[in-house]
Amino acid sequence: MPNIALELGRISANIGVNSAYGEQQDVDGVRIVPVAATWTGFGGGSDESGNGGGGGGGFSAPIGAYVRRGETLTFEPNIVSLLAVGIPFIWVTGRVLARIIRVLKK
Repeated sequence: MPNIALELGRISANIGVNSAYGEQQDVDGVRIVPVAATWTGFGGGSDESGNGGGGGGGFSAPIGAYVRRGETLTFEPNIVSLLAVGIPFIWVTGRVLARIIRVLKK
């Protein structure tokens, strides 16, 4: 069995920017590049007798697109997806700040 860490590294090398930014599309003279928030995770392991395995998964949420009309480039958000991504982030940030403030008060 090949080294699982090297194999996961080879496979995940194409993730990242390729999964966050889609292929450029030209529609009626307007150039559009879709943008997504992506998460991926991998894991693996084995025991002393050589039994092992691994796995991984990912998630992608479309958050908007870069749109070029003539010489103007703008980002147009997908409001529903942006809220779905932003609300948990803001909640976690608020919880962390509350705990930091509580620790600093003591």
